[in-house]
Amino acid sequence: MNASDDWEIHAVKYADRNARTRADSFIFDDNHDAPHAMDYFMWLLRRGDQNILVDTGYDTAEASTRDRPIRLDPVAALAPLGITPHDITQVIVTHLHYDHAGGLHLFPNATLHLQEAEMAFATGPCMCHDTLRMPYTADHICEAIKRLYSGKVRFYDGDAQIADGVTVHCIGGHSRGLQAVRVKTQSGWMVLASDAAHFYENLYQRKPFPIVVDLQNMLDGFERLMTLASAPNLIIPGHDPLVRDRFAAGVAPHIHRLDLGPIKDFDT
Repeated sequence: MNASDDWEIHAVKYADRNARTRADSFIFDDNHDAPHAMDYFMWLLRRGDQNILVDTGYDTAEASTRDRPIRLDPVAALAPLGITPHDITQVIVTHLHYDHAGGLHLFPNATLHLQEAEMAFATGPCMCHDTLRMPYTADHICEAIKRLYSGKVRFYDGDAQIADGVTVHCIGGHSRGLQAVRVKTQSGWMVLASDAAHFYENLYQRKPFPIVVDLQNMLDGFERLMTLASAPNLIIPGHDPLVRDRFAAGVAPHIHRLDLGPIKDFDT
């Protein structure tokens, strides 16, 4: 592949939760009462006239139901990039938690790219447990199933190529079928970790996130992310506000350009 095969990556922040503590982000953290904010992102991959959306965020209805307000509806958040819902024909769903798949219905033309294990988990006996079911919303799962019955779901069992320069890799841990996305950019192979690493600290200090289905898979996943990226600083955690500090601002204040690489050095 040559430079023309490189993708742009735009991190699109649509929500945040600042009334959190480190206990919400890390298992076995000594400073568990200290504040620890979280950002919520979608990611748009762009190459020429190709657009692939990674995750969809959640809408105002879900925000009201969960009492977790959003700053921008996902459609409005994408608008500065010149994207309308009907422009999106491919959505990589890293996993089916509400904050990553809560906007599936907003993109009716999209084919969904999903791990088999995630659909099986979200529709199987594990959902009999309140704790495991908590991050999922039935309407979002039903939307994925309706998309399946309309021929607009592609399932993967592990590693797979979505397009030239875009691959997915099943990590698990946080959810059974969580997948990270590896993207060829001008800075090298960049990895959108999604919730395989919510924060840089999860990854670099090997601190597990408290919402976990398989702790070993989560810990092994940190190592896997390192092998997928060209450099550690090209791994993008799913919810860390530091992403906005380490990468250049984009076309709007809530959008940051990732594919150009970090704008400052930072320790890993």
